[in-house]
Amino acid sequence: MGDRLRLLVAEDHPVYRDGLRALLASMPDVELVGEAEDGDAAVRMARELAPDVVLMDLGMPGRNGIEATRAVTASRPGVGVLVLTMFEDDDSVFSAMRAGARGYLLKDADRDELARAIDAIGHGGAIFGSGVARRVQSFFAASASHRVDPFPDLTTREHEVLDRIARGEANPAIAARLGISTKTVRNHVSTILDKLMVADRSQAIVRAREAGLGSDAGRPAAPA
Repeated sequence: MGDRLRLLVAEDHPVYRDGLRALLASMPDVELVGEAEDGDAAVRMARELAPDVVLMDLGMPGRNGIEATRAVTASRPGVGVLVLTMFEDDDSVFSAMRAGARGYLLKDADRDELARAIDAIGHGGAIFGSGVARRVQSFFAASASHRVDPFPDLTTREHEVLDRIARGEANPAIAARLGISTKTVRNHVSTILDKLMVADRSQAIVRAREAGLGSDAGRPAAPA
């Protein structure tokens, strides 16, 4: 008994709650310790019952599932909230993540998927249904491809020169690397200093390295 995960269900629809109760009863590794019919009750019962996992519906009366998740994770950081909902839009998914949910499943998830999610979250992990996981992955991939350019006034070539400066390369080495003349490099360096409003090359290096230039990791993409 001591190894069983303690679960609190927060769900306002009695028919779905009944079905969920029966489903959880078939899982030997979990123990249903309470059922909340609204968000306020979920927050109160999470504090009183100290569950390992809260199965949280989003569309509940009173305090909604997002607000309840935020309150639960703030008062009991060790509790894992698994959102179980019909909503799969971006706003719902990312609002739940920002509120502290460690999992997000749709209500049509089967028994095995739900059992895996409860086990993962109950032991400190995070898990999302396949459709939700693809949505999260797409979001972060899009964010990575649209990172803010820290030096928007620089041309593509000036970005390249600044990156080589940040690597500690002298003008002749930069010229050889980029296939341009040393004089052209000097002109680019002068323009870069003006655009960055710095006094000398060393200050430009500091600015560039703070922005992630000078190494392959974290180097911002050059503007088109």
